[in-house]
Amino acid sequence: MPKSRVTRRALLAGAAPLVAAGPLAKLAFGEDDRLATHLGHDHVHSNLGHAAMIGAEVPAVGGPHDLDELTIPPPALPHQPGRVREYELVAVDRSVEIAPGIEFPAWTYNGTVPGPVIRATEDDLLRVRFTNGGTHPHTIHFHGIHPADMDGVFEIVGPGETFTYEFPARPYGMHLYHCHATPLKKHIHKGLYGAFIVDPPEPRPPAQELVMVMNGFDTDGDGGNNFYTVNGRSFFFAKHPITVSRSRTVRVYLANLTEFDLINSFHLHGDFFRYYPTGRDEPVLFTDTVMQCQGERGIIEIDFANTGLFMFHAHQSEFAELGWMGFFNVVD
Repeated sequence: MPKSRVTRRALLAGAAPLVAAGPLAKLAFGEDDRLATHLGHDHVHSNLGHAAMIGAEVPAVGGPHDLDELTIPPPALPHQPGRVREYELVAVDRSVEIAPGIEFPAWTYNGTVPGPVIRATEDDLLRVRFTNGGTHPHTIHFHGIHPADMDGVFEIVGPGETFTYEFPARPYGMHLYHCHATPLKKHIHKGLYGAFIVDPPEPRPPAQELVMVMNGFDTDGDGGNNFYTVNGRSFFFAKHPITVSRSRTVRVYLANLTEFDLINSFHLHGDFFRYYPTGRDEPVLFTDTVMQCQGERGIIEIDFANTGLFMFHAHQSEFAELGWMGFFNVVD
């Protein structure tokens, strides 16, 4: 499939290459009046601009449940030391559509960017069977505590080969996993990463749980991202807002795997949240904005005070304009 060459500068400036992005062009450079016509007045008022776009006509790929496996984690299990938690990951070269008409030649775990959510409880024995079905050498490096020969640095898995990672899951918290083959920045940017949750022995209080992996995509090969997303598709949660309950805590497992940019961020409109760095113990911040460098992660807990639509997005405006934004639909 031909590579889509839509440059970051062109997306923001409204230059000729935007034609390749189809309806995304209107979103990228925010021509308010034409944008309102494109969306229809059921979705946005005429002068709100791209940042308020919401609903079915937003230029985003897929149906409302397409990202459920990446966004809704498997349920936590009670503490049971020695229980075996088994997963299978396969590296696959695959083109993924990150925006309407924009294909990215990805390297994936199990065909998605990010890869599947891996979850265990502290003191489980985690066993991950990894098969390299791609065309380049790959590994899996898990953040956390494990033996040196399970670190995914020296245990290079060639195309067609298999390796099994096995170690006790610890410490509890929000972690991540990614390929550690060289060149590292290419293997990560191409899509080989995912969320790794280790639950504490004492269960966390009940909550509506979500996973958000912040990432970016360089579609023209210039070492700078052209699109920014959570869980791999630009503007997906603007097209399909996440329905949450005001009477129930919302817990977001947040990780940053954005290559080529020093930091990424999460900003919530209309409320504050508690932030637990690395998903540990007491919250360090009570805020509406948190920044993460690459590989940083944490847990956000929100108790919404009001019902209605509340935006969330990167507080780097350029990232939001290039795809990293969405909405919570808070209901009673």
